[in-house]
Amino acid sequence: MTILSVYNNNPLIDGRQSDRAMMVRRGTQILLHEMRHAVLPELPLASGRRADLITLSDKGEVWIIEIKTSIEDFRVDRKWPEYRLHCDRLFFATHQDVPLDIFPEECGLFLSDGYGAHMIREAPEHRMAPATRKSVTLNFSRAAAQRLMMAEWANGKPFTVDDV
Repeated sequence: MTILSVYNNNPLIDGRQSDRAMMVRRGTQILLHEMRHAVLPELPLASGRRADLITLSDKGEVWIIEIKTSIEDFRVDRKWPEYRLHCDRLFFATHQDVPLDIFPEECGLFLSDGYGAHMIREAPEHRMAPATRKSVTLNFSRAAAQRLMMAEWANGKPFTVDDV
């Protein structure tokens, strides 16, 4: 399912996320950008799941960040272990009102305030198989290119080198 529409003012937001989730996402994206990661939100995976955030580091490492905004949000979602198949490192991201001790030690952890984030815990590495890496990287690249085109169309004018 695509999250973009040429008729929406902002084709990069699909409207399914709460304001609090968007706040956590924004702060986490800022930190990841500072860490030189290319970041895509809401990327559908081959398993049928959708990653809240997926990143590609300058070294080619793939991270998935699952955003949780409450204890209940974490407790009802039991699909997160499936994300390990699609990344080299798995993280959670949350905000200050969620107790950090609910998140599993085998995952990394970000704490976001919407203006930035801190990596509370590094995620252990579990390298993907080469064929999976190729598939995830191609999916990431194609989605990024498609979203750039949709953003250009929504803007009503072509991007120039000065826009980048």
